[in-house]
Amino acid sequence: MSVSWPVVLVDGDITLRPIKLRDQRTWREVNRRNRDWLRPWEATIPPPAPGGPLIQRPTYRQMVRHLRAEANAGRMLPFVIEYQGRLVGQLTVAGITWGSMCSGHVGYWVDRSIAGRGVMPTAVALAVDHCFRSVGLHRIEVCIRPENGPSRRVVEKLGFREEGLRPRYLHIDGAWRDHLVFALTAEEVPEGLLNRWHQARPGTAREIK
Repeated sequence: MSVSWPVVLVDGDITLRPIKLRDQRTWREVNRRNRDWLRPWEATIPPPAPGGPLIQRPTYRQMVRHLRAEANAGRMLPFVIEYQGRLVGQLTVAGITWGSMCSGHVGYWVDRSIAGRGVMPTAVALAVDHCFRSVGLHRIEVCIRPENGPSRRVVEKLGFREEGLRPRYLHIDGAWRDHLVFALTAEEVPEGLLNRWHQARPGTAREIK
């Protein structure tokens, strides 16, 4: 199945575009500067089983090549986030499943220096609208550690439903961590998630709490 890739999505100062090998220097600099901010929420590789192979964390080039291969196979949409022309984060729609499910899940991180400016909710809304309107998915999930307040505020601002807890769901920061599941289906945002977010932002007539 096609996932309409590569594609560039834009709303004002915020752009989602495909991650590239030549982003390496900037990506590494942003990631390094935000190491303490990101470490508690980043996926890690669990210890190998006795006698099993030791799996190494991929290099940047290996990561990008894997993301591209998954996008070409219709299983992923890997973006970087730009704000005012500067790379400030990453957003990936992964686990894309077709058939009777037609779903995917979104993961993201952003430079701490621009957190709170509405960049990440806008980026997520852009990606979700693309998934529902162009790709043809029906459901999008975001799974977040209960302790991750900034990430939870993103989905709460956008009106995602909280569906429950997945115990020990992902290996994060060196251990198996519980995650809360938030979800939206296409029927819940017929007017588009980006349009709803713009209407709900502070200073307008309605705000999603």
